[in-house]
Amino acid sequence: MQFKVVSALTLTTLATVCGIQNSKLATAVSRRNDSPPSIPASQCSTGPVQCCTDGGTAEDSQFAPILALLGISVPVGALVGTGCTAVPVVGVGSGAECDAFAYCCEDNSHSLISVSCVPVILDL
Repeated sequence: MQFKVVSALTLTTLATVCGIQNSKLATAVSRRNDSPPSIPASQCSTGPVQCCTDGGTAEDSQFAPILALLGISVPVGALVGTGCTAVPVVGVGSGAECDAFAYCCEDNSHSLISVSCVPVILDL
């Protein structure tokens, strides 16, 4: 919690120094903190639950170049994952594990990245 307050204050100070309007800053901060709520794995209807080694928003510096290179367009703030593998159906809801990012993604058709994801709770 303290980190978020310090980060917000730092961003506000930086924005003031750089002349960025507060409304634009507030929009950027709220998009970053508004991640979709997690869903139970049983509610993933777009395909198998994915366990991704890395995850974040499409705008993050490690994902934006991959998306651009592949020509993939996703909405602002959409979650994406890389290094994803399917969680076995047998394991979902019965102690399945994912040591990184468990996601339910709308599009797993790209070999490098899964897009438009929602965090998943595996133990429900």
